[in-house]
Amino acid sequence: MSRLQFNSRLFKAAVKYSIPVLLGYATIGIAFGLLLVNAGYPWWLSLVMSLVLYAGAGQFMAIGLFAAGTTLWEICLMELVLNARHMAYGLSMLKRLPGKGFMRLYCIFGLTDETFALLSSLPQGDDADAGIIPPGSDRDLFMFYVTLLDQFYWVSGSVIGAAAGSLIPFNFEGIGFALTALFVVLLIEQILRVKKPHVFVISGLVTVLSVIFIPGRFSLLTAMALSLALVSLLGQTGKGEKA
Repeated sequence: MSRLQFNSRLFKAAVKYSIPVLLGYATIGIAFGLLLVNAGYPWWLSLVMSLVLYAGAGQFMAIGLFAAGTTLWEICLMELVLNARHMAYGLSMLKRLPGKGFMRLYCIFGLTDETFALLSSLPQGDDADAGIIPPGSDRDLFMFYVTLLDQFYWVSGSVIGAAAGSLIPFNFEGIGFALTALFVVLLIEQILRVKKPHVFVISGLVTVLSVIFIPGRFSLLTAMALSLALVSLLGQTGKGEKA
C-alpha cells in the first residue's frame, strides 16, 4: 500500500494544524498576485512562480528585479542569498523529515519559514502527538500534508490576487506602505527570535552605504555579499574568543 494513499482523518488534522499559515499566506499571496499583475505581467506567472519558486519574499523581490531589467544570473544569485536560510532549515530538520522518497524531497522543497515553524514545533514521540496527530497515524504523511497545504494556500492566494487584479481595476496607492510595514513586522519578529541584533544593525548600515556609494542595481547584491562576509567574520571572531 502506497504511503501517499489519502488518509482523510490525517488530512483533516493537518488542515486544522496549518490554519494559522492559511490566514497569513492567503492574505500575502493575494497582495503578491495584485502587485505582479499591476507590474504588467500575466496572471499565470503568479501560478508558475508560486509552484516552482515558492518563496514569498523572493517572489516579491523578483517583481522589482524584473521591472528593473536585472539579468537572470543576478536574479538567481540574489534569490540564492535571500533564501540561504532554507538550507539551515533543511539541515536542522533532516532527521525529522520523512525518511526517503518523494515525500522527503517535497518536504525539503516546501520548507518555508512558516512550514519550518509548524513542523519543527511538532512534539517528539507518539505520546506527545496526541491532540495534533491522530494516535497510530503516519507522522511522515502528516508532515507531507502540512507542507502540501501550506503551498496550496500560497498558490491559491497568489492566483486569486492575480486574477482579481486582471479583472477588477484596483487602486494600488498605499499598498507599498502596507508591504513595507509587513516586512518591518517580519524583521522585528526575526530580531526577537534570533536575539542577535548586531547582525541586523550591520546589515542595515551596509545596505545604506551600498545604496549611497554604489547606486544602481548592484547596490543590493553588494550589500548582501558584504553583510554576509562581515557577519561571518564576526561569528568566527566570537568563536575564537570563546575558545
